[in-house]
This record gives sequence, C-alpha cells and structure tokens, in this order.
Amino acid sequence: MARKPNYAFERNAKAKAKAEKREAKRQAKLAAKAGKQAPEAQDDDRPADTAADDSATDGTARRLVD
Repeated sequence: MARKPNYAFERNAKAKAKAEKREAKRQAKLAAKAGKQAPEAQDDDRPADTAADDSATDGTARRLVD
C-alpha cells in the first residue's frame, strides 16, 4: 500500500524553512547596515583636535609667543 502524504506537515516544514531563510537574510542586512554606520558614528564621537588646545596636560596654560 502506498504511503499517504502528509501535506500539512510538508507545507509547514517548507514554510518554516522559508521563514528561517528570510530571518537570516534580514539579520545579514542589519549587520551590513550597522557596519556602514559604525565608521560614520565614530567620526562624530571623536573629540575636537587636541593639538590646537593651548593648555598643557597638567591644566596650566602654555605661552604661545615668547
């Protein structure tokens, strides 16, 4: 006797595999988007150029002209 196919089970398995693939693709897109945004965010968070600061590291002011 031939086996009776379980269409609901096969359909659910196929839908689950498709959902997992879609989720993996979504995660990859988010990771790529975060990777693109990370260097730009670091540029904005950097402090101003400290070489132009006219104060010494101990808090005293340096003379720019002798």
